[in-house]
Amino acid sequence: MTNNNSKIIILAAGEGTRLQPLTLEKPKCLIEIFEKKILEWQLDVFKHFNIDDISIVTGHLAEKINLQSSLTYFNNTDYNTTNMLETLFCAREKMEGSVIVVYGDIIFEKDVLKKLLESKDDYSIIVDKNWEDMWKIRFNNPLDDAESLMVDEENYLTNIGQKTSDLNEIQGQYIGLMKFQNNGLEFIKKKYDEAKAISKNNKNILNPNLDFKKSYMTDFLQYLIRNNAKLKAVYIKNGWLELDSMNDYKTYQTLMKSGTLSKFFRIQ
Repeated sequence: MTNNNSKIIILAAGEGTRLQPLTLEKPKCLIEIFEKKILEWQLDVFKHFNIDDISIVTGHLAEKINLQSSLTYFNNTDYNTTNMLETLFCAREKMEGSVIVVYGDIIFEKDVLKKLLESKDDYSIIVDKNWEDMWKIRFNNPLDDAESLMVDEENYLTNIGQKTSDLNEIQGQYIGLMKFQNNGLEFIKKKYDEAKAISKNNKNILNPNLDFKKSYMTDFLQYLIRNNAKLKAVYIKNGWLELDSMNDYKTYQTLMKSGTLSKFFRIQ
């Protein structure tokens, strides 16, 4: 496997309250699933592609994360009053060249990352077209958790991250894995600074219902779309899992025991 020039930024600052008691004494990314920590699953995939410039933004129980000396660490000291967007910008100095941003609570197969690495767009967003199968297992009503995601005829995002009760507004689900490169990174930094400056007047241009520092990543992605950024949907069909709650944890163990896990995630 040839060396890859992409950098990785893993966002692992959150408290993971829905995973208590598992997260009372360890951060979410260190929870074990199928005999490996979430972070170990991720690092093994990155290693397969010879990606070694890996940063992790810590917060909750940051001192517990010490898996690899080669990792670069950033700390979001305000992790309990901020959200993913602010966590990402704690690692701003790494936002050069080609950067893959990964949520710290997902595991994914090598093929998922391969598709992202191969994308040539300035903004590439992994989107699961088969999301509904997994959401039906995870939730009594998939629409309680699913968010809008719409694309145009060229598969560029036109809408992301809004609450919806209409399945027609969900053409896939954002999984928390994306790549920014070329002119994309400079534009992202510029638009972040611009949005932050505007929001100092007590008006969060990303999401009027929240303080700026609590803005969701999808709020920011939608803002980029509004500012004519071309966010490409890179499609997958399953091949990943999100560990967001104790229900998720128990559901995946059940799938493993029943031999049906491979429909959603193949242990490689």
